[in-house]
Amino acid sequence: MDQSLSSGRGHVSVLGCFPPSVGRDVAVAIVKPLRAGLGNPDTRSLLRTDRQVKWTMEVLCYGLTLPLDGDTVKLCVDIYTDWLMALVSPRDSIPPPISREPNLYTQKILRSLYSLFLSRSDQGSPVYISLCQQVLCAVQSLARDSAVMSRDTWDTLLNFLLCVNQTMLATGGVSEQLSHLSMAVLFEVWLLSCSRCFPSHSLWQTGQQMLSSCRHQAAVVEQWSRVIAALTSRLLLLTFGPSFPHFKVPDEDAALIPEDMDEHIVPQTWFRFLHLLSNPVDLSRPVVVGSTPSSHEEASRGDSQLPNIFFRAMRGVSTLVDAFLGVTVVNKEPTEQLLPSTGLTTRIHFRDWLPSLDVCFPPRLLSGVAVTRSPFRDRHPSHGVSRPRSGSAPPIPVNILSLPIAPPSTTSPPPHSKQLKPVNVSKATSKPLASSSPHHWKLSSPPPPSQPPLCSSPRPSPSPLRCNVDSLLHLFGDWLFDAALFNRDSGLPTGHGDVTVMSARWAAGRAEACGTLCRIFTCKKTAEDILSVYLSRFYLVLLQGLQVSEEVCPPVLASILLNSTCLFCCDLKGVNLLLPSFISAVEKVLLDRDLLMFKGFVSPVDLRRASILVLLTMLPLPLQFGSVRSEVLLDGRFNGDDVTGGSFLSLKPRLIGVLIGALQTETDTSNTQIILAAMLNLVQDSALIKAAGQTQKETESQQGGARLTGGTSGPSGPSANRWTRGTRAVQSDAAGILWVQFVRLLTQRLTAQWRNDSAVCLSALEVLGGLAKVEVSVEESERRRAVTSVCCYIVFQCSRPPPLHSRDLHSIIVAAFYCLNVWLSQHPTLLDHQECLLEVLEIVELGISGSKSRQEEEVRCKEKKELNPASLRVKEAAEATLSCVMQVSGAFPSLGGLLGEDAVIGHSNLSDSSMKNFRYFVVDRSVILSMLEQPQGPEQAPCPSLTVLIRGPSGGHTWTLQLHLQPREGRTETQQTLIPEQHDVAQEDAGIRCGVKHQLFPENIDRVASVKVDLSIPALHETVTEEVQQQLDRLQAALKWQRQVEARPQVSGRSVVMKTCRPPHPITNFQTARLFLSHLGLLTPETLKSPGTSGVPAQLVSLDSSLPGFSEDLRHLDQLPSRNCDSAFIFYMRAGQRTAAEILRNVEFSCSVQSHFLDFLWSLGRPVEMGRLRQGGGFNTNKFPAVLGDSGGGVFNGQRFVLMYTDTLTEITFIVPSSSHMSDLSKSPEEAEPPTGVPSNLQSLFEPSRDSTPSSPVEDLKSFRFELSSVGSESKLLIVWVERFEDIESFPLSDLLSGTKTETPTSISNVQLIFVHPLKTGLYLIRFIGNTTSKFSSVVPLVNGSVVSKRSLGFLVRETVINCCQRRRLESDSAPPSHVRRKHMINDIILRYRSRRSEPAFYAALFQEP
Repeated sequence: MDQSLSSGRGHVSVLGCFPPSVGRDVAVAIVKPLRAGLGNPDTRSLLRTDRQVKWTMEVLCYGLTLPLDGDTVKLCVDIYTDWLMALVSPRDSIPPPISREPNLYTQKILRSLYSLFLSRSDQGSPVYISLCQQVLCAVQSLARDSAVMSRDTWDTLLNFLLCVNQTMLATGGVSEQLSHLSMAVLFEVWLLSCSRCFPSHSLWQTGQQMLSSCRHQAAVVEQWSRVIAALTSRLLLLTFGPSFPHFKVPDEDAALIPEDMDEHIVPQTWFRFLHLLSNPVDLSRPVVVGSTPSSHEEASRGDSQLPNIFFRAMRGVSTLVDAFLGVTVVNKEPTEQLLPSTGLTTRIHFRDWLPSLDVCFPPRLLSGVAVTRSPFRDRHPSHGVSRPRSGSAPPIPVNILSLPIAPPSTTSPPPHSKQLKPVNVSKATSKPLASSSPHHWKLSSPPPPSQPPLCSSPRPSPSPLRCNVDSLLHLFGDWLFDAALFNRDSGLPTGHGDVTVMSARWAAGRAEACGTLCRIFTCKKTAEDILSVYLSRFYLVLLQGLQVSEEVCPPVLASILLNSTCLFCCDLKGVNLLLPSFISAVEKVLLDRDLLMFKGFVSPVDLRRASILVLLTMLPLPLQFGSVRSEVLLDGRFNGDDVTGGSFLSLKPRLIGVLIGALQTETDTSNTQIILAAMLNLVQDSALIKAAGQTQKETESQQGGARLTGGTSGPSGPSANRWTRGTRAVQSDAAGILWVQFVRLLTQRLTAQWRNDSAVCLSALEVLGGLAKVEVSVEESERRRAVTSVCCYIVFQCSRPPPLHSRDLHSIIVAAFYCLNVWLSQHPTLLDHQECLLEVLEIVELGISGSKSRQEEEVRCKEKKELNPASLRVKEAAEATLSCVMQVSGAFPSLGGLLGEDAVIGHSNLSDSSMKNFRYFVVDRSVILSMLEQPQGPEQAPCPSLTVLIRGPSGGHTWTLQLHLQPREGRTETQQTLIPEQHDVAQEDAGIRCGVKHQLFPENIDRVASVKVDLSIPALHETVTEEVQQQLDRLQAALKWQRQVEARPQVSGRSVVMKTCRPPHPITNFQTARLFLSHLGLLTPETLKSPGTSGVPAQLVSLDSSLPGFSEDLRHLDQLPSRNCDSAFIFYMRAGQRTAAEILRNVEFSCSVQSHFLDFLWSLGRPVEMGRLRQGGGFNTNKFPAVLGDSGGGVFNGQRFVLMYTDTLTEITFIVPSSSHMSDLSKSPEEAEPPTGVPSNLQSLFEPSRDSTPSSPVEDLKSFRFELSSVGSESKLLIVWVERFEDIESFPLSDLLSGTKTETPTSISNVQLIFVHPLKTGLYLIRFIGNTTSKFSSVVPLVNGSVVSKRSLGFLVRETVINCCQRRRLESDSAPPSHVRRKHMINDIILRYRSRRSEPAFYAALFQEP
């Protein structure tokens, strides 16, 4: 290359034959007059002929070799750079021969300028650097602006730059700034040449040889990385089109690629540039790294920078791989690092790229691609120990966890490195450079220490348009596999004391290569096949990198874990053989609290999160494959004894041990929540395995076509046999033991280490509630322990000082009460224990009143307590718990719902006029009593009867009371009232009187001494008022007249004939409402008096049912649910579908969906007919196939059927929208058919305003579209079954939401999606997408990246739906719980229809007909 440039001896001047003083004097004498004419447009050049120019160039060439102590070299440079502009804009100051033949003279000038860059003693001086920069800038401008350059000139120009770079990089001693500039100019000019005059094949070979010999220099790798990245950005746009995620590079890098470069030239240029460095892995082989003496010297140095350069090369390749995958790295968290050998601090941005709880909507879902930071802004990584997270605590014992960690702060990314300008030696020096265009090059950061940090920046999901894995490996596989399998001890020079320390310095590049390979393989598409040779090499990389023995390489181990979070759910052939190796790796990380060996290059929190996600994907494998034996289970080492076979089930104890140990050592909030979700998944799966094993013989005898039954009772049918085959080795009580371990661990940490972390506590309470629903055989004391722990937690939170009370704290208390309700409703026998019942009631009292009556030895009566609850929400939650206690304990009957007045009349065969005979009362301002005093049925013997409809916050109930004088068993149908026989003749003893002395007190009362208590009742005359005295006078007059009447027969002296006494006829009007209220103690002056507070009614209030709107409000109250009514919508997305219409048509026929999808629907709930919802009717789960028919699930679109899951506290409606459903919704009200019925949880959501008219049934159906959830119409929850996982990015969420035409617009940020993707292993991969702005957004048990079995899928999805809606209720003030909504409605009814009658009128009305 040097010979080709110097073939015309252009850089050797004739003045070199003379003594130095002669040459210097001649050069000084010649250049000064020439320099004076530069820059003046009116000055003509002194040189007019070719001979003059050539002779002058000999002088200038010699002047370039002179020392820098004078201005001669600078003047020579100024002259040459001015003459070079002859190809750009000819001027009079340029000699005419040069203007006539600019290409020829430009080639000669370039050969002469090469003399400036030859090795010299003062090449490190600022003047020399400035001159070199001036020449490079001139060459750069020449290539940019010239339009008449010939091919020979382009070749000479490229050869000139190649020689300049080789000379400066090979000899060493040149400043790093200048080396970066020279490489940047070389690559920019080369790109310009590719656009205008494509270099010849020989020139490409020359460039490859030069760069390969100089790749040991950091500038070569740095500038090559940025250029190939810019070319890749242009290539991806041309290859994949604008729909592919844009690979954004800095603007100055993108400007390197000419805009007019032909699209056919871009791939050729990209491929040739990619291989300019040959194999970058040769950097790790000092023997072959370069061909120059400086490269061998660099390789043999103890402080060689080759390991760091090797890492930078691998980081560049990794960036290209991410670009082809459609992944753009976003760096969030800044970490301060102190650079070595400097006192400066730089900001390094890196954060975990894992797909964990911090999820957001994919770009395709939002119909756009988010603009992200370029990964090249941080391509010079700084190194050191990462800054600890805010709020983290020092290492502490295993059984104690630190307080919650504060969220990381976000700062703006660091600015780009400023463009280096030439050093201003003098005014004359800077003048010609002031007008030059800026240089597109960057300065490298100071050399980092031995171990760079691993890249853990957040990466979004890869694009579904990405290329195949094999295609990427064809491009980069050789380099990546060579780097990942690099033998660290090979190629190292002998004679070093510690070879292990020397070889560990290469671990960063190897780790980057391993992580890149993991990302490539985990981005495998659903139906994609990978060559076996690539899989085998990849598994060999993992086996070598996952070693945890004394030869462990922490950077490689960490990189593999960081990039393999979804490796076991990609359907890679044979990947399960690596299960023991990964278990050993996660044990190494999760069981070590400090992670000292990893802290120097990766965040421990990020590493632990990656390990937890890997563990999450491995947990279902032992139970899924059971006792299936593998001939080989590789554990990461290569000794003969370590490669053994075994069953997958034998690995379950290790996984459980890692899970429990991880929970005990974890201090990060998000990581803890993921572990909690995994615990519930594992326990539920183990319990269903046990249940399936017990009923296996029964299921084998069932029909072959039966599908999986719903609920948590376990699988049945032939599919269950496939799941449980080979799992009989599981101990019968394994699920119970595991349940007890987890419950004890959760309750202990809930009341100790976690009680200050609200997010973790909320997840722990949700998991505890889920464990309460798992059917296992454990002692009752274990369940009581859980209830006691929740009670203790509520006591602790309520007893916090007032300054610490906040909305978040009260939300956690409300969630704890709800968890308590779940335990009591799932296990009502807990209340049979007196201590447990007393403890629960004390907690209820604490929530309602704010304190307990029994505190230590002091007992305070209810009358003496002051109501001061923690908040109104806490009080309402405690009231709900009290209602739950009353219902599950049997003290309060729950008869399956409330019958309205119309239904009572219909069942009683009463006339329509009986509707007006109901009396309405309100007790304690919270319960409405509707009383009907007429008997329910025909009775030959009338008896007191009362029908009471009770409407309260907890729901409605119907009571029927009858009073009989004999027990039910002793009564007969012909029983009548006993009446004596009547005789017309008087008896003989009639009229005989017996003397009886009537006395009010005994005769001896006067002889008894009086005491003070006798005076406690005052005499009548002492308390008589004037009004009462008048009444007494009238009473005395009446008594006097009565005595006179009674004395008349005696005065007459004649006898009185008396007839036989007969009982009166039985009465039919018993006034049973008055009796009922009196027996309850409500007819007292205290209950009828107002408490004195304005607007607060008395304890007993009557309602005026004659007022208009009363019956409508009662019906509306009956429609409000008494349970938490939620809803979810289920969609089926086939492979490759993009539109909403295609997705909605899938569920029309069963042939369009997978059979596992129908099993999934069956496991969610039972089919219920719309018209029978209010009557509690529906279909048995065994009739699911009859309801389903030939449908693919679209029969449950809400027109006739829905899927319903109900328990004591929750009611979930699952809707499967179909195309026919949406077409009906688009019809007008006249065209649409009215529905047969609306479920309770649907009607409750459309509370009409007081001034609005009731909507028609058709309007209710159209409102039903996506308005089911009581959480609020602005939030939606969708469950999507996807056949191809990469189609998630193109799910048409906006079209589906807009197609529903909801009255309230739904924001995408208020939508939560659960994607279910079936794997070939029979497991299911979950991707959860929701709003991440909330503090309580991490919902369990299904988190992003969960892998679950078919047995547990339905249960876990239901629990996730319940918890999502429950968290929405906790956060939103517009969506109160159902009992609160009913309470508010009751208060409105009281205020509107309260009777204003006086107390006497109230009592009088009780004795009158209503």
